[in-house]
Amino acid sequence: MACAALLLPAGSAAAETNQELKEQVRRTEIAFAKTLADRSAAAFASFLAAEAVFASNGRVSRGAREVAERWKPYFEGPQAPFSWEPEVVEALDSGALALTSGPVRDPSGKRIGTFNSVWRREAAGVWKIVLDNGCPACNCDAGGK
Repeated sequence: MACAALLLPAGSAAAETNQELKEQVRRTEIAFAKTLADRSAAAFASFLAAEAVFASNGRVSRGAREVAERWKPYFEGPQAPFSWEPEVVEALDSGALALTSGPVRDPSGKRIGTFNSVWRREAAGVWKIVLDNGCPACNCDAGGK
């Protein structure tokens, strides 16, 4: 009976809510974007899953090493060539995968594109980016919206 009582608190711990998962991913995406602003290619690479796939401008980079190599030029110079921030964050209730999406802006703040990223929760609850696709900005407000 005493053993069962000792197990009860651990077994009754509340699972993470979907809102908590989305907040984890939102914070992770913001920290990921900060690596470019901070001019830290090494920090950027630390967010990449080993099998990450990044696609943009008709080109695909496969694997963390290839993605990091392709992004190296973005870390050159004193100012980041663009920035991004999550507007949309969704997560599976299981906490296995999440989606982030939002604007990409030039240094003046003008929207120049949209990013769409898929994150996977790996060992010890660490979120790593597995898929990313950037696309040019669209005029989503056209047509009377």
